[in-house]
Order: sequence, then C-alpha cells, then structure tokens
Amino acid sequence: MQPVSSSNLAAVGYEESSSTLRVDFLNGTSYEYYNVPKEVFDDLINAGSKGQYFNANIKKGGYPYSKL
Repeated sequence: MQPVSSSNLAAVGYEESSSTLRVDFLNGTSYEYYNVPKEVFDDLINAGSKGQYFNANIKKGGYPYSKL
C-alpha cells in the first residue's frame, strides 16, 4: 500500500498477478477492485487529483469490487 495525498483517499495498492486494486479511504473504509489494468493503477498514482481520477475511471469504470 502506498499512502497518497488526497482529500478522499488514504492509500492505494495493486497486486499485479491478480489485477486487484485496493483503495483505503480516509473515512476508514477499504475496497478491492478486480480486473483493473496496471496502466489504470499507474495513472491513478500519477494523477494530479487522485480522487477525481478514482471517481471517473475506477468507481464509474464498471470494475467489480468488494468492500473489505
């Protein structure tokens, strides 16, 4: 997990072998998103606004997910 500077996200992590993205939120909740390409994770890490990128490309991206 990598801490990130965001008003909504606390940390993100990626498991390349399973294409699983984990997102920890500042409110204490955590989610795993499945079948996420590595490029999407890389773009999230490099985004100027990680929260906006997450909402537009991951949350609304249609990836299956589960709350941890």
